[in-house]
Amino acid sequence: MPIEVLMPALSPTMTEGKLAKWLKKEGDVVKSGQVLCIIEAMKMENEVAALHAGTVMAVHVQAGQAVQAGQALVELADA
Repeated sequence: MPIEVLMPALSPTMTEGKLAKWLKKEGDVVKSGQVLCIIEAMKMENEVAALHAGTVMAVHVQAGQAVQAGQALVELADA
């Protein structure tokens, strides 16, 4: 069953951020807690980590793009 990793809302007023850099690519195997990407929001860089182990199946947002809070960043295949 696919698992979507969503853009986190880092504050109650945050509506969007920017995906600064991918640290993983399609086909990579990740463990729970591994950092997938870096996002820029509220004048800070923040890490987005996998909450589940799996394989990166689809990247939905490219580096440099604006992302709405709650939008899917990446899809993982269950480990």
